[in-house]
Amino acid sequence: MPRPKILLTNDDGINSSGLWAAYDALSTFADVRVVAPATQQSAVGRSISIFEPLRMNKVTMHGTQAYAVGGRPTDSLLLGLYGLGLKPDLVVSGINLGENISFESITTSGTVGAAMEAANQGVPSLAYSLQMSDLGNKAEKPRSRPLDFTQSKEVMIKLTKLFLEKGLPKNSHLININIPAAKIEGYEVTVLGERLFKTSVEKRIDPRGKPYYWINGELIYIPEEHSDVTALRQNLVSITPLTMDNTAFKACDDLKKMIADVN
Repeated sequence: MPRPKILLTNDDGINSSGLWAAYDALSTFADVRVVAPATQQSAVGRSISIFEPLRMNKVTMHGTQAYAVGGRPTDSLLLGLYGLGLKPDLVVSGINLGENISFESITTSGTVGAAMEAANQGVPSLAYSLQMSDLGNKAEKPRSRPLDFTQSKEVMIKLTKLFLEKGLPKNSHLININIPAAKIEGYEVTVLGERLFKTSVEKRIDPRGKPYYWINGELIYIPEEHSDVTALRQNLVSITPLTMDNTAFKACDDLKKMIADVN
């Protein structure tokens, strides 16, 4: 029986330890092609480079041939599908260093953005993210010891095999999976939490006396039953089915009433 074909990408860049942990896990049962951004591309969402040319370089990393794209995660995905002519059975994005949970995170996440673009192109996709107990690790500078991906690899093997065998559930276009940093206590099908950050902007002054700004965010927690945010706090693997249809169906009736006198 032929091995399944997986296109693997991410938003942390081709040097990310999470990307290569994913490669190690997936390559135990699938043929994996890595096409990933050449540099860190977190929080670029599903943006696509339509006004500038893209370069894609063949590189060898960890003894494996891969492709480094001078662009965003979605660019990498599209160049893999159409520039290289790959025809994967599944697209996997991750393992992202840092969780991608709640309404606000999935719309900014380049990891989820790449999986969304795969779904848009008709290819089933999974996005994997790992909760960070030390945010310094997000920048690939572990403060104490290298990251341990043992749990993440086990989760990735189990769930990826499951979705390759059974397909995605009806009415979903992609699956967003978040893995706790602590010992896993179980798995839960979740919904998106409402919020994750209280956004702020910090103003600073450079050596020449001119202001510059950092967009910042304080983590907050809104208790919500069965949300991805709550699941991670309980050390559960959060598995959230997502759809590309952003229609607010519950608002349609009210909106019809509101515009009744417009015509």
